[in-house]
This record gives sequence, C-alpha cells and structure tokens, in this order.
Amino acid sequence: MRPLTAATATLALSIAFAGHLLGQGGRPPASSASSGFDLSIDNIMRGPELYGTAPHLVRFSDDSRYVYFRWRKPGVDTVDASYRAAVAGGEPERLSSIAEDTLYPQPGRWSRDRRTKAFAHRGDVYLWDAAAGQRRRLTDTPATEGNVRLSADARTVFFVRDNNMYGLALDGGPLRQLTDVRRGAPPRPPAGDSAGQRGFLRAEQRRLFEFIRRPPPPPDNPFAARSESDTAGPRPFYLGENQAIQSWEVSPDGRYLLMTVSERREGALVQVMPVWVTASGYLETPRNRAKVGDEQATTRAAILEVLTGALTWVDPGLGARPVDVSGVAWSGTGAHALVRGRAKDFTDRWLWVVDVPGFTTRQVDLLHDSAWVGSLSDVARWLPESETIYFTSEASGWAHVYTVPAAGGEPRPLTRGAWEVQDVELSPDGRRFYFQSNEPHRGEHHFFAMGLDGTGKVQLTSGEGRHEVVVSPDDRWLAILYSPANHPPELYLQPNRAGAPRRQVTESTTEDFRRYAWRVPELVLGPARDGAQVPARLYRPAGRPNGAGVIFVHGAGYLQNAHRWWSDYAREYMFHHLLAERGYVVLDMDYRASAGLGRDWRTAIYRHMGGKDLDDNVDGARWLVRTQGVDSARVGIYGGSYGGFITLMAMFTAPEVFRAGAALRPVTDWAHYSHGYTAAILNEPQQDTVAYRRSSPIYFAEGLRGALLIAHGMVDDNVNFQDAVRLVQRLIELRKENWELAVYPVEPHGFRLPASWADEYKRIFRLFETHLR
Repeated sequence: MRPLTAATATLALSIAFAGHLLGQGGRPPASSASSGFDLSIDNIMRGPELYGTAPHLVRFSDDSRYVYFRWRKPGVDTVDASYRAAVAGGEPERLSSIAEDTLYPQPGRWSRDRRTKAFAHRGDVYLWDAAAGQRRRLTDTPATEGNVRLSADARTVFFVRDNNMYGLALDGGPLRQLTDVRRGAPPRPPAGDSAGQRGFLRAEQRRLFEFIRRPPPPPDNPFAARSESDTAGPRPFYLGENQAIQSWEVSPDGRYLLMTVSERREGALVQVMPVWVTASGYLETPRNRAKVGDEQATTRAAILEVLTGALTWVDPGLGARPVDVSGVAWSGTGAHALVRGRAKDFTDRWLWVVDVPGFTTRQVDLLHDSAWVGSLSDVARWLPESETIYFTSEASGWAHVYTVPAAGGEPRPLTRGAWEVQDVELSPDGRRFYFQSNEPHRGEHHFFAMGLDGTGKVQLTSGEGRHEVVVSPDDRWLAILYSPANHPPELYLQPNRAGAPRRQVTESTTEDFRRYAWRVPELVLGPARDGAQVPARLYRPAGRPNGAGVIFVHGAGYLQNAHRWWSDYAREYMFHHLLAERGYVVLDMDYRASAGLGRDWRTAIYRHMGGKDLDDNVDGARWLVRTQGVDSARVGIYGGSYGGFITLMAMFTAPEVFRAGAALRPVTDWAHYSHGYTAAILNEPQQDTVAYRRSSPIYFAEGLRGALLIAHGMVDDNVNFQDAVRLVQRLIELRKENWELAVYPVEPHGFRLPASWADEYKRIFRLFETHLR
C-alpha cells in the first residue's frame, strides 16, 4: 500500500463512509480450514453470533429451588430470553413472557430473620413471604416506586416515589409520606410587610377589625391542600434548581433519613455529540459530558429527622477543602450513620460515623494515596447486629478487607498478602464473608468464604479461570459463571462447600465456534527496563514464522487481559489466532497501570500516561526480537481506547521500534477527556500543564514515521470523535503523509455492527500485511 498523503487520506475517509470493505483479506491457510472452520475476519467479527451470548443476570429464586438467568440458547434464540434451571437437576427451561414477569426474582432487602423480602418490580412495591412461598403486591400506581427498604422489625416497608420517601405499615396501617421535597427556594414573606407603609396598613387592619384578628374557621373540606403551617404532615424540604437527591437510606426505626444530595455547578459546559445518521434525516446533537477540569458537581450528605423535618448537613470538619461526601448506610441499631468522603483531588478517602441523635461526626478511617485512591477501596458496610464496619482498603498496597468499630480505633486487617480482594459481601445469614480474589494466581479469580474475624478462610471454587458467584438465599448453593481462557463463561451449579462437584447448566457456543481448536494463550513474564516482570499473553505462530511481531494494547488502562479466563477482547483473541496462522508472533501485555497487581502497579502512570506504560510495551517489542525471532524492523502495534492512545504514543515517540500501528478510538489529548478518570491521574489541565502535555499524543505528532491507521466511531460517547478530528488537523498541518483515517458514522465507543468490526479489522490486517510481512 502506497503512503497516504493528506489528499489520499481524504479519499480513505470517503471510502470508509461508503462502508467499503477491503476485499476478503485475512483468510487462513488451508491447514486451519481442514477443521471446517472459516478463520476469516468476516466470520470472527460476528462476535457473539459466533461464540455465543453467555448467561447473565443470574439470580436464585427466593426459595432457592431454581436459578434464573438471561441467555441466548444457540439455535433457538436470536435475542436474550429468560430461563430457569432447577437446582435438583434437569435442562434449562425457557420462560414465557408472563412467567418471566411473575417468576423472575428481583433483588431486594431481606428481614433479619430471612422470612420476608421487600423489592420493587416494574415500578411497584412487592413483598416476598418465605414461609408461604408467595409474593404480595403492595402498590399499583402509575408512578415509579423504588429504593425499597424494610424496617428493623419488618413491620414497615419504605420506598421512594416522585422524589419522596413513603412508609407503608404491613399490618394494614395507612401509607405515610415521610418527606415533602420541593423544587426551588423556600417561600419568603413579602418584602416590607412588617415595616413602612405596608406594616402600618397591616397593623391598622388588625386594630380595626375583629374579622382580621380572629378569622372564622375555614369550611370543612377534606380535599383542601395542606398549608405550610400544618404540623401534621412532613415539613417541606426545598431543593435548589441545580440540586438532586442521589440516594436515600432510612434508619431501621424509620425516624431518620440519610441522604446524598448532588449539586451541579453553574457555568459548566457540556460537550455535545453530533449524531450523523438519524431517522429524521436531520443532524442531532445530544448532550454528552463535561471535559476534565471544568466545573464539576459536588455531593453532600445530610440527615433528615422525619418527625420534625429538621435537616442536618454532615460536617466532616475539613474546612474549605473540596470534598465529595455521600451517605452509605445505617448501623443495625440505627444509632450510627456511615458516611464516605473523597477529596476532589482524589488523594484521600474517608469513612466517618455520625451519631444520632446529637449528630457528632468522627473519622474511623483515612486512606491517603500520593497518587490517587483506587476504586477497590470503595466497599464500606456494617456488620449485622453490630456497631462494626467492614471495608476494603489499599492501605497495605493491596486491596484487602478491614474492620473498625463505630467508636473508632485502629482498623484491623482480615486479609493480607500480595494479592487483591475484588469484592466482599456477607453471607445470607450474616455469619461469614464471601469475597472474590486472585490469591491463587494473578491470572485467576476465585470465590472464598471467611469468618467475620478473618479466620477459617476457604477457597470454594476450583479450576483455572474466572469464577463469578451468586449464593442462594438458603446459603446451600453456588451459581457460578465460569470461563477458562478458550471458552466463554457458562453457568454451573455447585453445593456451597470446597471441593464439591459442579454441574454445567448451559452451553452457549455455536457448533461453528467449536470446530476450531482455540488455544489457551501462553502466559509469560517480560522483563522491563526497570527490572519489573510484566505479565503477558503470547501467541506463537501456528506454522512457519514470518518474522513479524504485533503488540496488542488492551484498553481501559486499569484492566487485566493477561489472564486465564475468557477475554473481554473476544474478537481480538480470535484475530490473534488468525495472525498466528499467518506466521505472526503476538504479545498482549498487562503493562503498568493494568489491574490485578496492586497499588504500585496501578499508580505507576501518575502524572505521565505514556510513560512507564508505554515503556513496558516498547520493552515487550524488544523482548520479541531477542527471544522469539522477530525482525526488529517488522514490529507493529494496535489497540483501542487507552490502547489506541498508547499506539499513538508508540508511533510518535518510539518510531524506531514500531513500523506500523492501528489506533482505534484513541484519546489524542487528555485535556478533552472526562473528569473523573483523567483528573485522578493527571490532576486538572489548568493546574498541571506538564502532566497533560507529556501525556497527550497530539503534542508528539511530528514524530510519526511509520504507517498509521486511525479508526474512530463518529458517535463515540466516551472518547469523542473530536479527538480524531483534532489529531487529523495536526497531521495535515505537519504535512505528514503516511496516515489513514477510517470513520464509522453510526458507531459509539464499542462498535455494535459486525460490518463495522469487519471493516476495521480488515484495515488493521491489511496494514500489517503491507508493512510487516
């Protein structure tokens, strides 16, 4: 393929608009076709149409007799359908739409004795009676009801309707509106009514007329609106025009509400996202998001006393320091509210306890990080029947489980080691912890049980891969979504004990997919220049090597892909088989900032994205040259989103290493990305210009020497299409010629149409075939 000038890039643009496919490139040699499987780009880019749709939305019935799930059974369903499988055995049963509406279990809140569960379904409130095995409908209204809770004595159901909290007594008592939230400023008496001319007239009217001093009672009208002075109902609480209630938590006795209120800042600009292909034929411009560093919303926590309407804003005592504060939950006795805070600069996460009544606030945990506090430190809940909090923290450098009393004190670690706890929850009876972790191997996820004091830890799942587990309400069964590296997740049922046999419930893959011998990628460790060992997946050539190598860069930054389970990048996984059949060596690295390797690995990119994370990929390319027989002049690189960003940085700043690269939906300038992700890593652009300039590819575009493909969806709601447009203009002004832009008019960040996937990957394959073979 000849180098593209700016003019020919415009031609490529028009070709992409027309949806032109670049021939039938990418077909395998005859050896792979002998299995009857068509390892072509058109076939593998069908995605779930080929490898199937795994079971999802897995839930046990409230009586633990069935497991329900959404699924597309191969050869039966063309869209997701609802199924259930009996725990006792048998084939999955497809539910009718009526059965789905009446039987599919809904998440809710159980009573302490596990006899009653309250939940919302299709906007109404229901109650599950475990003893009777029946559900009871409590509301039937056009309004949407949700956020359902049970009181501690299980005699009252609380729920939210039209931005207000209600309480319904289950013994037949009346429905009570507990709050009166209104929009706008509170009413004020007319100005000047008590002074001046108006004050004089009012005083004279009262002095002259008995009718004014003692007005007659109003007629008895049961439908009359309640006045502001009526103390029988809830006191009004006024929300500002820019405020919204994000969450409610009612205390166990129903006396208090713990609220999180967000407030949108005035003056914030919101990016619009043009939609080019519409049903109306007109260009549409929906609002998308603000950019990093612009005015951001703030959250505050408040406690509302239901009886008096008194509102107390939680004051953590941080003075003027910008911080977001949110309510979490009430203790079992209702004597304490748990509140979480996060500094606007992302360096601190606090846990506070608020005593009620009295509303004194004390800090029970502070996690400080000189870079930014990670998301694995977000779990915080109360132990049942206890004034003790359990939470996750990276205080040791790895995410682990801790407890701390409501009265304060030194947090106590319950898990330890160079591994991570991904999530933690209580068993249905509240007597032990369940959690996911990668303790056995960083490339596996397993399910563990552990006592509330940290003793008796036991691994409940087995087998290489990932195990996502749902526990039955009676605590006797595990529903496991399990996948190894070469097969999508399937649903299994297993008794809730270590070493118990598991029964496979589903098979989601198509017969066509099963014709090919999909490999388990080899896990290797590549040495980095600073001595670190970088985990990676290695795909060796299936036949004769062609001397070329390809580096694949996963997206999301904080994500793991060098592991032993089915990849989130399933199409890329299959594409790497195609490359291997063509003689390429492919390396897929968990570079610095990837998930699963602790705090130091995660924060290695602080203030410099495209620093150590890029170094790891460059060192990976050099490792391929040293150990895998790859020609140093024939190494390519590609990836999407964050992987597209790294690809650009590689092509612009390490052109001597990479001859060709495909940057898919890439971030080109971090000052134009979203706030929550970017500001945590790079601070704000107006405050840390150095971090943004050394991390943004657009400032290094003059370094381009190799062949570059940029591919971007025009309705990308994550990395806006503007990123690609701005970089294209920069390349034109720099008079660079060896680049190509392919655009996809109807695609968001994650492509949806198989034709778009196929077009994109044929371009990638042709890029590599032209410049690396």
